[in-house]
Amino acid sequence: MTQAEDRKPRSDEARTTYDPEITSEFAIPAGLEVSKGGGEPETTSEFAVPSGLQTRQPPAAEAEGSAFSLPSTYSAQDAPPAFTPATGIPAVSLIKDAPWQDRMRTMLRMPVTERPAPEPVQRAEEGGPAVPRVLDLTLRIGELLLAGGEGAEDVEAAMFAVCRSYGLDRCEPNVTFTLLSISHQPSLVDDPVTASRTVRRRGTDYTRLAAVFRLVDDLTDPEAHVSLEEAYRRLAEIRRNRHPYPGWALTLASGLLAGSASVLVGGDVLVFVAAALGAMLGDRLAWLCAGRGLPEFYQFTVAAMPPAAIGVAFALAHVGVAGSAVVTGGLFALLPGRALVAGVQDGLTGFYITASARLLEVMYFFVGIVTGVLIVLYFGVKVGGQLNPDAALIVSQRPVVQIVASMLLSLTFAVLLQQERSTVVWVTLNGGVAWSVYGAMHVAGRISPVASTAVAAGLVGLFGQLLSRYRFASALPYTTAAIGPLLPGSATYFGLLNMAQNQVDKGLVSLANAASLAMAIAIGVNLGSEISRLTLRIGSAGKRRAAKRTRGF
Repeated sequence: MTQAEDRKPRSDEARTTYDPEITSEFAIPAGLEVSKGGGEPETTSEFAVPSGLQTRQPPAAEAEGSAFSLPSTYSAQDAPPAFTPATGIPAVSLIKDAPWQDRMRTMLRMPVTERPAPEPVQRAEEGGPAVPRVLDLTLRIGELLLAGGEGAEDVEAAMFAVCRSYGLDRCEPNVTFTLLSISHQPSLVDDPVTASRTVRRRGTDYTRLAAVFRLVDDLTDPEAHVSLEEAYRRLAEIRRNRHPYPGWALTLASGLLAGSASVLVGGDVLVFVAAALGAMLGDRLAWLCAGRGLPEFYQFTVAAMPPAAIGVAFALAHVGVAGSAVVTGGLFALLPGRALVAGVQDGLTGFYITASARLLEVMYFFVGIVTGVLIVLYFGVKVGGQLNPDAALIVSQRPVVQIVASMLLSLTFAVLLQQERSTVVWVTLNGGVAWSVYGAMHVAGRISPVASTAVAAGLVGLFGQLLSRYRFASALPYTTAAIGPLLPGSATYFGLLNMAQNQVDKGLVSLANAASLAMAIAIGVNLGSEISRLTLRIGSAGKRRAAKRTRGF
């Protein structure tokens, strides 16, 4: 081929002919043998398995068996070691003659798989109990208990007791601050049935609370056969029952409570009357705000103003009356001791969501009281009122008078809580014992007020729990009113007074002292209740699973 021919462009026919020297980058290299199948295309999928690679065939599907049978892939030799405490898992024994609260609380603290089978004590209808109606009755009972201020664990125990009374096993109640729910699974292969109920209104009526406890006690009694219809009828009667005390009696009780509290901090007869008038005026103003639909925050704010205004008026008139005692007495009638005790109790028993909500409610109420008192004290200081923040150190020692005042305070507090008349005497005596122990430790023994308050509150919880077990009722009517004399009314007032006089550091210290006293009251009441349960026939301390929720095993 000449040089001129090399420069001549190639024709289309020449391009189509195979030239072994010019190859494509996708051409098969020389020496690589590719087997050609019979008529199948050489192009394959990129997901095709290369030749020579042995694939493992999937095992055949297992036949459907029991849910408790071990899987085919399980090997006892290769299984990870199970964690077991060094002391083992303690067995829980249920004593039949123990109160239903302890039996239900013990089972709630047990895992579901370890709970004993229920022993129905009520007459079941033909074909088994009506599950939706039993769940509805359970939720209605739980709603009344939660709205009345009962602790979350006690509400769950009552709901669990109602379900087991009608033979419903594998029930899981759940209680939060405003929502009640319960789930029942008939068997491992059936769909669960779940119902819920929202608590819209809350009212303090311990008479209704005691009636609900008696209903639950009858439902759990093997000798008292209460049908569903009878339980619904009794529940409707409990809802329709009127309060045991009229409105004027509650207003009078609020005034006497404030007057008694003013005597505890050194007031005389004139201070008693002034504090009572201020508290009654504040109570009527709070009722007026409630009738107009205002939230409770504003009700507490308005109710705290009249006692503070009377105290400032005494300071402006220079009549030689302890205005601080008047304000302190008025605050006693407003401090939310019931909600505080319930909130701390829920936190100690592991219901942290409900405890947080209750304590947040207490904080809002407290801020409302602070707002009302600070407004009055601020203007009182501005117009020249001589209010002494150090007056808290000048308290006369009158043990007999103070014990009588503490008992009167507990009695009036019980009336405000709408307690049954049969419980008023017991809670009055319990309140007198609480103040006597506090005075003996703090005044005579020179022990710190926080420790003295905790011990006195512990005795209140101990005696209240024992009285409730003796009468087969709730412990709240025997403990809540008895802690009234221990509430930190004076520490709260003097902290607010220091803040109104621009002494923020001293005010914060006093308010922190008030918070410490409140926590000591709540923890002491709960600890006393737990100690009383240990003294009953409910098994040894090692068999109670109160702390199993947070140990991690």
